[in-house]
Amino acid sequence: MTQHTTNYFNSFIQVSPDCTAVVGTVPTRAGTVAAMQYERLVDAPYQVTSDQLLFGIHADRRALSGQERDQAKQEFFLKGQPCMRASPLVKTFGFGVHHDENGRIAIYPVEGEQYAKFASDNNLEIIKGMRSKRKGS
Repeated sequence: MTQHTTNYFNSFIQVSPDCTAVVGTVPTRAGTVAAMQYERLVDAPYQVTSDQLLFGIHADRRALSGQERDQAKQEFFLKGQPCMRASPLVKTFGFGVHHDENGRIAIYPVEGEQYAKFASDNNLEIIKGMRSKRKGS
């Protein structure tokens, strides 16, 4: 069976076109996916890949033990998972996600200089975050 991945390489995911945040905003509801992603990325840029981040949060929210994690990880990636384009950080909270050449990620607030540099870097694949709402609704 095919293993799926959420990792990108040399890419930058911009905030969603319908994101209303004009500055990067810290998620305040503890235990939410947004808060957990933010907490893991803000002080540890380029330490994990998207796959590691998303599965780690999935496993922690389900309180999986070490032994359970190995089996759960195999199952988790057997089906496609939403990537960081669907992250609430991108869709709602005003953060872009940079994936380096090794697939490791860091977040950048939409108002920042580094966000602007990545968003206009011709050496990166520039990807828009997913919309929160469908067009026409």
